[in-house]
Amino acid sequence: MRAFIRAAGLAVFAAAVAAGSAAAQAPAFRMAFVRTSVVFDSAPGRAEAATAFDREAATFQTQLQRMSDSLGTLIQEYRTAEASLTPAQQETRQRAIGARQQEYEARAEAIDQQVEQRRTALTRPLLEHIRSAIETIRAEDGYAVILSADPGSPIIAFDPSLDITPRVIARLRQLGPPRATAAAPAGPASTPSGVTRPRTP
Repeated sequence: MRAFIRAAGLAVFAAAVAAGSAAAQAPAFRMAFVRTSVVFDSAPGRAEAATAFDREAATFQTQLQRMSDSLGTLIQEYRTAEASLTPAQQETRQRAIGARQQEYEARAEAIDQQVEQRRTALTRPLLEHIRSAIETIRAEDGYAVILSADPGSPIIAFDPSLDITPRVIARLRQLGPPRATAAAPAGPASTPSGVTRPRTP
C-alpha cells in the first residue's frame, strides 16, 4: 500500500515538473482586467450622448402625455354624459374611446421602439470606441486576454495590479469622443433606425 502511494506521489510530482517545464518553454500568458462600466461612464462623448438621448426621450414622452390627456378627456366626457345618452349613442362613444385607446397603445409601442433604437444609435459608437482602445492596449502589451471585472461578472477577485481601467480611460481621453457621438442628431429620429449598457447612454 505504501509503495502504491509513493509511486502515485512520484507520478504526480513528475507530471507537475513536466507541466512546469512546458510552461517555461511556452510564451508567457498575460491577462488583464478592466471595469467596463467605469470606462463607459468616463468615456469622452458619453455625457453628450446622454444629454441628446434625454432630450429626445423627453420629446417622445411629451407626445405620449398629450395622447394620454386626450384619451382621459374623452373618457371623462363620456362618463359625464353617459346617463343622458341613448344606447346607440353610448355604443358610438364607446367605440370612439376604444379606437382612441388602440391608437394610443400603438403609438406608445412605436415610441418605445424608437427610444431603444436611439439609445442603441447613440451608445454603439461609444462601445466600439472603447472596444478599439482596449484592443489596442491588448496588442501593445501582449495580453492574451482582457476580462471584464464589472459587478456580476464570474470573476470573484483579481490582483489590482492587473486592472488596466485607468489606462483605458487615459487612452480614450487622448483619442477624444467618437465622431458618430459628437455628430449625433439633436432631435428624435423620424423613423425607427435600428448599447449596451445601461438604460441611458
